[in-house]
Amino acid sequence: MSTAGHNRTWRIGVAGLGTVGAGLLSFLAERPDFAPAGGRVVVTGVSARSRSRPRPVDISGLDWFDDPVALAESPEIDIFVELIGGSDGPAKAAVEAAISSGKAVVTANKALIAEHGAELAVQAEAKGVPLLFEAAVMGGVPAVKTVREALVGETIRSLSGILNGTCNYILTEMEASGSAFEDVLAEAQRLGYAEADPTMDVGGYDAAHKVTILAALAFGGSPNFAAAEVTGIKGVDLLDIRLAADLGYRIRLVASAERAGEGARVRVRPFLVRSAHPIAQTEGAVNALYIEGERIGRIFLQGPGAGPGPTAAAVAADIADVMCGARRPVFSRPAAELSPCSPSADAASEVRGYIRVMVRDEPGVLAAVSEELADAGVSIESFLQKPPGGSSGVPIVMTTHAVAESLLTAAVMRIGQLPAVLEPPRLLHIAGI
Repeated sequence: MSTAGHNRTWRIGVAGLGTVGAGLLSFLAERPDFAPAGGRVVVTGVSARSRSRPRPVDISGLDWFDDPVALAESPEIDIFVELIGGSDGPAKAAVEAAISSGKAVVTANKALIAEHGAELAVQAEAKGVPLLFEAAVMGGVPAVKTVREALVGETIRSLSGILNGTCNYILTEMEASGSAFEDVLAEAQRLGYAEADPTMDVGGYDAAHKVTILAALAFGGSPNFAAAEVTGIKGVDLLDIRLAADLGYRIRLVASAERAGEGARVRVRPFLVRSAHPIAQTEGAVNALYIEGERIGRIFLQGPGAGPGPTAAAVAADIADVMCGARRPVFSRPAAELSPCSPSADAASEVRGYIRVMVRDEPGVLAAVSEELADAGVSIESFLQKPPGGSSGVPIVMTTHAVAESLLTAAVMRIGQLPAVLEPPRLLHIAGI
């Protein structure tokens, strides 16, 4: 595929005409000569599930393809933009077809890259075509470019952030309004922040796809979504949000990746984050990323993680890279040299814990709970006990010093078996950032 020619016209095929696709079409129609390298773009073909669905852009003058694979293979396009979504099915088939046909591919599909990025990278590099996915992570915030390009000479120790705006909106609204999870979720669905089936968001999987991609770029591997440890926010209780605040923390769904031996550990789970930390201060449907490196120290990125404007801008940035002939491996090194990102078998995992236990208001309970922790080798850092709350019992809250995760989990399970404990204890981890 030739990339030369300052005055060249680049023909774009767009598969998927939802909010992002419509936003991209509007942007490219308004600014066809946006790329700094020169040349111009023109959308020549589109594909979506419904041709007659009302849209904010006019597609009547564009070639219509019922099958996105046919669009991807069309000789009338130079760049194939995939905005269908989903890790398999039409999206994967169309991207593979575009690569096989020698087309540059730009996608916003985090599930596709997180689950099949390694094999797609091999295919793209074998054909000598770009496969770009800036819009797959953090919408309009240039997280992929920052990790893959701006920090190419850095040794990244860890990265952590808020990569799902829906979950962040729910948690901050619970905190602000005092409403339960189910009520805030229903409101988020009404406002369009959450899907009718919110599992991908509140289950943590959307954030896991995104941090899986960032981990591969940061630590020199290929995406390994299967190795991610994922816990969503459905189990976060309003009581824990209030008690965490009393201890100086806010609860956030944090997606993190850190070096673990020769590999990397990728996690998504609700964490207690110090209230003064920038991640804790990130509120509403906003994304944030905190990067720590050996030379640069700490970098913090924050901005809109979704929406037609920001995401379309990220797609356009990748199109501009194709137009100027940018050439680099799909991930941090040639695909043939990559191994899946996962922690080394002998990599130790230590965590600090927040433990909330509902107990009967009777003598000796605190001593019994403390004894179980001491027997397990878990050291208490701080302690909080609230007045009796009626028939639901008394909440006892402890935070711990860092300890092996397996020891902490086992100790909490034993605490749950004490006669005075009224319900299974709640264990959350405290972010080490």
